[in-house]
Amino acid sequence: MKLAKLDFFLRYPDRLEQLLHNRKVDVDLTENPWLTGAIEQRMIRYRYGPWDPAYYGLLGALIGKGLIETTMEKGNSAYRTTEAGRQVANALSDTDSWRPVRDRVRVLKRHLNLTGTKLRDLIYENFPDIVEADLGTQL
Repeated sequence: MKLAKLDFFLRYPDRLEQLLHNRKVDVDLTENPWLTGAIEQRMIRYRYGPWDPAYYGLLGALIGKGLIETTMEKGNSAYRTTEAGRQVANALSDTDSWRPVRDRVRVLKRHLNLTGTKLRDLIYENFPDIVEADLGTQL
């Protein structure tokens, strides 16, 4: 759940900006141009909020390539990068094309490093349009 909710804020920077504003975190758009731009692939409204059915294939591919591995945390499945995955992520984060993603991830880690349940609750509290959307609706 945490992965999907963080991905939601990564894909929808306007929602990230709104949530940070609601939480009294000042984000300056002139210093953070990544807060604007088109969404590459929309998420859908799923049972527990925003979701992308492509996760299954993407996570399977990353596991198959040895870039992430599954773990158990407090009785739940979780994912973590392997050493090879960290090397690839670090190399990508230094490129111009991935720098905006890296910068967004740093904001997420700094201000929203919360549990999946807490992130879901924040989405529900701050974005009633998502809660009211029919299951399967594109967000």
